[in-house]
Amino acid sequence: MIGEDRLDLCFEKLMVFGSGNCNQEKMGGPGGRVITEWKDIPVELLLRIVSLVDDDRIVIVASGVCSGWRDAISWGLTRLNLSWCKKNMNSLVLSLARKFTNLEVLNLRQDTPQLQDAAIEIISKNCPDLQDLDLSKSFKLTDFSLYALAHGCPNLTRLNISGCSAFSDNAVAYLARHCRKLKYLNLCGCVKAATDAALKAIGLYCNQLQSINLGWCENVGDAGVMSLANGCPNLRALDLCGCVLITDESVIALANNCAHLRSLGLYYCQNITDRAMYSLAQSQVKNKPNMWGSVKNRCGEGLVNLNISQCTALTPPAVQAVCDSFPALHTCPGRHSLIISGCLNLTSVHCACAVQAHYRAFSTVPHPAH
Repeated sequence: MIGEDRLDLCFEKLMVFGSGNCNQEKMGGPGGRVITEWKDIPVELLLRIVSLVDDDRIVIVASGVCSGWRDAISWGLTRLNLSWCKKNMNSLVLSLARKFTNLEVLNLRQDTPQLQDAAIEIISKNCPDLQDLDLSKSFKLTDFSLYALAHGCPNLTRLNISGCSAFSDNAVAYLARHCRKLKYLNLCGCVKAATDAALKAIGLYCNQLQSINLGWCENVGDAGVMSLANGCPNLRALDLCGCVLITDESVIALANNCAHLRSLGLYYCQNITDRAMYSLAQSQVKNKPNMWGSVKNRCGEGLVNLNISQCTALTPPAVQAVCDSFPALHTCPGRHSLIISGCLNLTSVHCACAVQAHYRAFSTVPHPAH
């Protein structure tokens, strides 16, 4: 945080810069404008100063200096983070939303639930350009908030409502129908909101979706995941950890339809069998025009993260096939991107670099002279 003395010093330098010498007659800035007080700072310079401040509390205070500053900051501010607000966040949002009407990114993440529907409603009415919104852990919000966002913020591309346990699948489906630019959606822990019905709507309307977190949404089944796979071909990251209902059919649909998939979380999906693993391995062969390309060129393609912890039905040959097909999956120390904890029967699975390290170590052992 910038101290008051530091601010005064900066202002004194501005005055000297504008006048050439503080003992001489002050000269005007652009257009003959004289900088003698804080309120005289040109809008462009003020916005530049604000952009360098890494504490949004200072920005909020600055907006209250005078009407000129308030209007300038309201016009120029596009990003705001209020996650630092431990008390009275709801009141703060109600007072600020009307000022900062050009917001594109807004972080309202909370440690303890404070936000209420009225705050989200005023955001939706005053921030039509909002693209990135974090409402995680907003336990007090109801479906009304999602309906308001659907109508007022159609340009949303990122939405984090993880832990918002009161939302229903009807509200999520409604949001998907109106916010069709969504690319990143976090529904982790939204047990009532993340159902097959909601995922069918997302697959139907949000065709640009690239990442979705469905962790611990126990009502998600194959029908919902298959709808995502069929409707969202650009999907790159999918977290299904704890989605205990899904079976091989979900993974097979993803393997067949989502050629850009890079990260897949299947933790504790104990209905997944070798059939799903072989479908993933085969997808790499099917999606690669030149299957004989070098390992170096292939490392940037296909899966780079796979979590199959506690998937106890899997066998080493099937998982090894996946590991061999995707060189970016690592089991070696410090680079674990193939996570197999809790699967003692998979300890024999190794990535390519781990095998190479073993051979290098073996080759350094001196052989007895003949």
